[in-house]
Amino acid sequence: MEPARLRALVPCLTFICLVTAVIGSLGAPLIPSIAAMDHVSVTDAQWSLTITQLVAAVATPVMGRFGDGPHRRTVIVGALALVVVGCVLAALPLGFATLLVGRALQGVGLGLAPLTIAVARDVLPIGRAVPVIALLSITAVTGVGLGYPLTGLVAQWGGVRAAYWLGAVASALGLAAAAWAVPAPRHRAPAPLDVLGAVLLTAGTASLLVAISEGESWGWISPRVDGMIVASLLLFTVWVVWELRTAHPLVALRLVRDRSVMTASAAAVLAGVGMYLLLSTVTRLVQTPSSTGYGLGQTVVVAGLALTPFSVGSFLANRLTPVLVRRTSPRTVLPMSCLILLAAMAMFTLWRENMTQIVVVMFVAGLGVGIIFAVIPGFLVRAVPSHETGSAMSFNQVLRYIGYAVGSALSAAVLEGHTHAGAAYPTSSGYTTVGLLSCVVWLASAVVAVLVPLRRGGKRTITTVPSPEHVGSVAEATPPSSEPGPVLSGLDERPAE
Repeated sequence: MEPARLRALVPCLTFICLVTAVIGSLGAPLIPSIAAMDHVSVTDAQWSLTITQLVAAVATPVMGRFGDGPHRRTVIVGALALVVVGCVLAALPLGFATLLVGRALQGVGLGLAPLTIAVARDVLPIGRAVPVIALLSITAVTGVGLGYPLTGLVAQWGGVRAAYWLGAVASALGLAAAAWAVPAPRHRAPAPLDVLGAVLLTAGTASLLVAISEGESWGWISPRVDGMIVASLLLFTVWVVWELRTAHPLVALRLVRDRSVMTASAAAVLAGVGMYLLLSTVTRLVQTPSSTGYGLGQTVVVAGLALTPFSVGSFLANRLTPVLVRRTSPRTVLPMSCLILLAAMAMFTLWRENMTQIVVVMFVAGLGVGIIFAVIPGFLVRAVPSHETGSAMSFNQVLRYIGYAVGSALSAAVLEGHTHAGAAYPTSSGYTTVGLLSCVVWLASAVVAVLVPLRRGGKRTITTVPSPEHVGSVAEATPPSSEPGPVLSGLDERPAE
């Protein structure tokens, strides 16, 4: 790469992750406003968030598979172009259906984080790649918290559509940055697309989310809901069997047999559910009128600002995680972060009467989530060869987005279940139920992190000869010592390719 482009690469990758995370979060604070603007129920308006996560769950592995081949730069630029189009569609006053289409296109951008990580691993020297990979992983989380107050401020000033116009401008800047700075990978064979795998994953995820979202209105034991849940389980089962047998799978599920990958996968999906159970719920609670007896009666701007401590906590986690890893181990840090989040949700369940309490809860939650997503990349990178990095990161991101979508839909379903007939808002017990459910999720996450230990093994070496593209990069790094790296223990231990 040219020196100027190499120097700009990390800022550009960080900006891309930040922009796509912010745009992906544009649904949550605006849900009540979208419901009022397009004359739909709050539960239906929740789909403006859920559909983004659904598309992301499917687009991410497809983009990851293409990104492992010679077309990574094209995939990144093309995805950002779709995000620009999606923001414009959501911004135009064409009705709720068009807004959903726009939000679906924006979900494609959420698949970019694993590709930016793969770019960093390929291009940067080992000493530089380690902290950058952790930074990119956390930026995707931090951007969610930053997007909420920004969204609220713009929506308060110019309306819901203005927030999406801002997203269009930001994503256009990201598109220009990617077109200039992101290099095209060389010496990589094209990766065939597993079309059937993509269709099965889409159908299974959509069926599950519809069942969760409509469970309250259709009846949780109704034939339609039960049928969709059964269909989802069958589709996921067929998908797993197909992915294990096909020569070119959408997701390399065989990698999950490695305990490091298994740990990261379980943590990703559970953390996604727990994270969006909280984020979706807090934005609604803060905007609920105080006349309900429990609502905080704040504007959409304040609702967005309430999540700023979440971003602050996740950003600080990037500084704290290296210290924790050096003094303990990733195996210890992961369940520790789950217990931090368990404490945050316990506080939310019992302690949500004013904004000060919400700020404390969100800061603690951001700290816990930030630690989890700072540790997870190390589990993956130490377990897979470099040519599978994009696919492995994408699969982990898929699980994260499925967790996000399930958490978002589950939050809406629980609150709807605690809304009396004819009432505009749920009872306070609905928020208590969400808090208790989140506590169960984080307790389960901690148990999984303890019971699925990291694989322990000797030092690993690189047996392949580095291509010219990788001279001076991570591909020719010498075997590391057993001491933890500067950010994540095991992140600089590469398996033989």
